[in-house]
Amino acid sequence: MPSTKPNVLFIVIDQLRADCLWGALADVTSMPNLRALMDEAVSFTRHYSVVNPCGPSRASILTGQYAMNHGAVRNGTPLPQDTPNIATEVRKAGYLPLLYGYTDSAQDPRGYDANDPALTSYEEVMPGFHEAVEMRLEQSLPWRADLLAKGYDVPPYPDIFRPNGPRLDDAALYCAEDSDTAFLTDQFLRGLLGRPAGWFAHLTYIRPHPPLVAPAPYNRMVDPSTLPPPVAMGDQAAEQARHPFIGCSHARVPIASVVEGFADLQPTPENVDTLRAVYLGLAAEVDHHIGRVIAALKTAGIYDDTLLVVTADHGEMLGDHHAWGKQTFYDAAYHTPLIIRDPHWPRGRVVELPTESIDIAPTILEWLGQAVPDTMDGRSLLPFLRGETPAEWRDYSFSELDFGDPVTPTSTQITLGLRTEEANFCILRGAQHTLVHFNAGLAPVLFDHAGAGEMRDIASEAAAQPVLLAMTRALLNHRMRHGGGRFRRTMISQTGVATTQ
Repeated sequence: MPSTKPNVLFIVIDQLRADCLWGALADVTSMPNLRALMDEAVSFTRHYSVVNPCGPSRASILTGQYAMNHGAVRNGTPLPQDTPNIATEVRKAGYLPLLYGYTDSAQDPRGYDANDPALTSYEEVMPGFHEAVEMRLEQSLPWRADLLAKGYDVPPYPDIFRPNGPRLDDAALYCAEDSDTAFLTDQFLRGLLGRPAGWFAHLTYIRPHPPLVAPAPYNRMVDPSTLPPPVAMGDQAAEQARHPFIGCSHARVPIASVVEGFADLQPTPENVDTLRAVYLGLAAEVDHHIGRVIAALKTAGIYDDTLLVVTADHGEMLGDHHAWGKQTFYDAAYHTPLIIRDPHWPRGRVVELPTESIDIAPTILEWLGQAVPDTMDGRSLLPFLRGETPAEWRDYSFSELDFGDPVTPTSTQITLGLRTEEANFCILRGAQHTLVHFNAGLAPVLFDHAGAGEMRDIASEAAAQPVLLAMTRALLNHRMRHGGGRFRRTMISQTGVATTQ
């Protein structure tokens, strides 16, 4: 390690699918800056979010914990205030963890008066972070003030994200240099590059998260006719016949929910392709501004003193399997990019072993020489950055989703007749099969990657029962191995407190 403290830049892109960089959409998505970064970094191509949606996913990324352990399983579910996270831990190494954007953290009500405004939003800041620039989806007050100062007529959320015209792909009301993505990048560059060496910054981009609207030229940068069609096994009825959960998921997040001003929008092929193209335009816009950040680091002479981590909190269905959003069990909702450039070990390496979003926090901490809290479930990826392959690496990735609500039951849990604590499932993804295990006796789903992948569920086939049993046992073993409370690795004895990793 250098004699002076290195810098850490941790970028999270909201709702970016992995196949925008490697996979079905890569050839039609303009992301030259991240592709260039991949040439001098380590890219993890089987990287998965361990939970959805935004709040729970970021809780897992930043705490290094599975959702079953940190408990913040929904947007609005509080994260216990004493849970160690990347921000609290880098402070111990002398860093001020700067937040440019948001963490979507519902606050622990035990630390606030009932009238405190912090208890009125799930978009609050995770303990430990210093909010340098507020950029939350439903607020973004500095950006709105900037638009007002420039003479824009700024409507309230969500109308600020309504296409400025009658077409789905009409441009946003703001121009590209004034967009939310451009504004956050400008603020980051103005506020950070003057700081002395030894900074830690968490830069979080809202895009390409819906509402799907992009400023010109990004709104029509991608020709819808050039896109590969969405993945589907048939029409929407055929998809819904696969499992009771799927129809509920479609009803809860229809195509009209991802764009403002088109309440009666139907999922015609033209509409689906148009919104897919707008999404990819937003991804291209984010890539452009990440390119600005990288260029600024190089110009300032600090690029090679900075650990750079780029990932996404979760994916987006984008019409695949007739679904939108991320609250389902298909890969597109969980498979995300992860690119890490270690300035001490620059290399263009691709890792195809399964990695999880909970691995990022331990990786950063170990890179800084900081102890990893025993509460973190993830494993450091540092050996991969050095060109090594760790012994006994995991064979599976694990994800989970809670689709209930303890206060206002969701339409899905009502339709399926589930109590809140039953409205959930777990996913175990291996090299050959993916198991989706539902609570409360709902039928499992078992995909065979060697066959038709997610196009065919073999769970009910007699020949697949040994595989189903083996995958179910592996899932149970995983939960038993990793489930536990705050002090699962701590013992009190006559000689005092003992804690192990």
